[in-house]
Amino acid sequence: MTAAILLLGLSALLVFGLEAIHMPAALLLGPVVAAIMLASRGCPVSIPRPVFLAAQALVGCMIATKLPSSLFGEVTARWPMFLAGIGSTLIASLALGAVLARFGVLPGTTAIWGVMPGAATVMTLMSASYGADMQLVAFSQYFRVACVATISSAVSRLWTAGAGGAVAMTGWFAPLPPIPIAETLLLAGLGALAGIRLRIPGGPLLVPMFAGMVLCDSGVMTIVIPPWLLAIAYAVLGWGIGMRFTPLVLRNAAHAFPGILASIVSLIALGGLFAYGLHRFDGIAPLTAYLATSPGGADTVAIIAASSPVDVPFVMTMQMGRFLLVLLAGPVLARLVAKAVQGGTGSMRFSGPQ
Repeated sequence: MTAAILLLGLSALLVFGLEAIHMPAALLLGPVVAAIMLASRGCPVSIPRPVFLAAQALVGCMIATKLPSSLFGEVTARWPMFLAGIGSTLIASLALGAVLARFGVLPGTTAIWGVMPGAATVMTLMSASYGADMQLVAFSQYFRVACVATISSAVSRLWTAGAGGAVAMTGWFAPLPPIPIAETLLLAGLGALAGIRLRIPGGPLLVPMFAGMVLCDSGVMTIVIPPWLLAIAYAVLGWGIGMRFTPLVLRNAAHAFPGILASIVSLIALGGLFAYGLHRFDGIAPLTAYLATSPGGADTVAIIAASSPVDVPFVMTMQMGRFLLVLLAGPVLARLVAKAVQGGTGSMRFSGPQ
């Protein structure tokens, strides 16, 4: 109970400080940092799985409001650009994973899954089914998400400093129509449940997102999420990310930390280079291109994009396209790359608890 109270207080303090400097996604970053500070000191707070999944579902509903179905036509018309943007980050990730495996920083498929640019939770769970070390993958994935969220928010803040700063949430407790709110909560609940029952990777986020997009675009319903409830969802996601950094995980990953950090910095830098290419050759706004090619989790990038003056549909189409590509091709690519580099899962194995 004491740790939970400390987590709430520290999160609120950090959010207040980040909001004061107009940092995008302060409602996510504050809880992430607070949770890391506590978890790394051996004071973890358990986030119930249903609560974490509900938060993902609400973020999925939020994303649905930003993705008109007409966007699929744009994707079809400009498929070379979307394919290049999606594929470039995936290829860079595989190359960096191969380097980590080649030099023994991480063993075999663990190296590949650790840098795979998909939703961190999904990549971690999938990796265990394909012979990778789930704890090392989890550390690599969530550390990258934390780094990308921090750097992307900072870039967004600096980029928009001259244009009035980030987009802030207003009207925390303004009166809202109860029926659309009830429909939204029903969509989130049923969507998350369907995603779990159907065993869809990332289902609690993806099912409400796609279902909400179709329902809203067809006029069946309007998604309405009270700002205070969305803020809670952001905080829960942030805590879920930060609480992964327990002392045990940090100790077990210590030997690989320099290599993991170098790969993350390289991937972020390459993402920036790819973003420049989108801006230079296709005229995409720089900040929009940067967030679109950012190698973070789709949910965290969505939160940052929603609080920044960018083309959110474009950003999320690139992010979700890459996520789906990783889901379909990730297992095969991870196995082929690891086999080419080290002959399967490699000779070096992590001996810590699973």
